[in-house]
Amino acid sequence: MPVTKTITDEPRNDSSIAFSMKLPRKADFEKALIRQYAKAVQLSRKAGHQVSFRVVVDTLAGAQTISIVEEEPLPQDAFPVEEVREPDDELQAALAAARGRGQRRVAQIVAEDDMLGAEAFADLLGVSRVTVNTKRQHGQVLGLDGAKRGFRFPAWQLDRYGRPYAALPKLQEILGGAWAVYRFLITPHGSLDGRTGLDALKRGRDEDVIAAAEGIARGDFR
Repeated sequence: MPVTKTITDEPRNDSSIAFSMKLPRKADFEKALIRQYAKAVQLSRKAGHQVSFRVVVDTLAGAQTISIVEEEPLPQDAFPVEEVREPDDELQAALAAARGRGQRRVAQIVAEDDMLGAEAFADLLGVSRVTVNTKRQHGQVLGLDGAKRGFRFPAWQLDRYGRPYAALPKLQEILGGAWAVYRFLITPHGSLDGRTGLDALKRGRDEDVIAAAEGIARGDFR
């Protein structure tokens, strides 16, 4: 294991390397982390090896300390590198089979009746095909890759007024892609009272839907 030392254990003129504060508002805490991060970067460059953070929260005292911890470099032979072997035939076959199942599932999804080509989806919106593709590139509409002839656009991503749900750009920003948003929208979530993301959007619960997506992005999986 790396040997660590808290920088403030040594005599230094810069006493702000360890930053103690009463439990702050979220915004103040984020600013403190950014300041300490900048100092850690400077220290790491100067020392030539790894520097990390340690955050200690004491709820009883109502305070917390953000310390920069300097990692002592390990000897090069501390952890010998084992030879990495090629996957055996059985594992390669299993991986190939898994990829095949994934590809077949994608093909099934994009072939469903409510998956429209760019031209049909453009007609539904009353815009040009070029406009649809521009909206897809900017995350304003959901376009799923995997079809042999371009992207497919779920017809259900339009609200009762025929407009793409306003939460779609934010969802794509949070979840990182159209397929991730698709899975989120068709899956029931405990944080949405067991409803799917799409059902919650239909009920006008945009803020709840975005909060649920943020929870998944953090790894809450509820």
